[in-house]
Amino acid sequence: MTVKRKIFIRPAKGWQLINWAELAEYRDLLYFLTVRGIKARYAQSVLGVSWAIIQPLVSTVIFTIIFGKLAKVSSDGMPYALFSFTAMVPWNYFSSTLTESANSLLTNANMINKVYFPRLILPLSAAFSKMLDLVIGLLLLGGFMAYFHVVPSFAIFFLPLFMIMLLCTSLGIGMVLSAMSVQYRDVKHALAFVVQLLMYTAPVVYPVSIIPEKFRLLYCINPMVGVIEGFRAAVFSRPFPWDYILMGIPLAFGIFVFGAFYFRRMEKNFADLA
Repeated sequence: MTVKRKIFIRPAKGWQLINWAELAEYRDLLYFLTVRGIKARYAQSVLGVSWAIIQPLVSTVIFTIIFGKLAKVSSDGMPYALFSFTAMVPWNYFSSTLTESANSLLTNANMINKVYFPRLILPLSAAFSKMLDLVIGLLLLGGFMAYFHVVPSFAIFFLPLFMIMLLCTSLGIGMVLSAMSVQYRDVKHALAFVVQLLMYTAPVVYPVSIIPEKFRLLYCINPMVGVIEGFRAAVFSRPFPWDYILMGIPLAFGIFVFGAFYFRRMEKNFADLA
């Protein structure tokens, strides 16, 4: 005699940990949504993936002219184009991941209302789909280094550490924004403006050295400071700013953990509000 099992799906209560085993079961869906996100971004586009090259290059040219040539912003003795592009690589990933993650639940509202799957897959797939742009940016960075005759040292092997910090920070904030955007639609409208402002709170177009010494500890609460300065130190073979990095590592991890807890806390309301 065949025994039928009944499976009850109930909303999580309180602050819940990420169910990694459940995410592993739905890894095919995560892969499909990640690939779909990449294809949808460049579908029916004349230039296609070339936009991942054009956008950072144009931004770098504009920053070099305005901040490097006209405003004479210091680049700590480095070529300003390479100085700014090195920061643009992690920053572009961070800003685009926030935007994609914040809209991921609303964009897939039909899926949320019809079938069950771990909702965390949606902001995760948004973040992973942006990895292609990050890889292209790193390849372009290698081209910039060759053009400016910058020879990498063993310090370049620290880049994975800063990429992990970048991923944790981006995912953590992205999960919070995606959960908030379901309940507060203002998040979607305000995000583009907020991301633009956030760029000037990170050392993208200027070095940390121009920040007064007494304010640097407060300034480094921004985890992107450690990521960007770490990228520059790895590229230019400069001494690593371990005070920024060691402050940024627990901050990045803490943001990720809080984002995951907050997302799981709000998850039970998604189907009703999406």
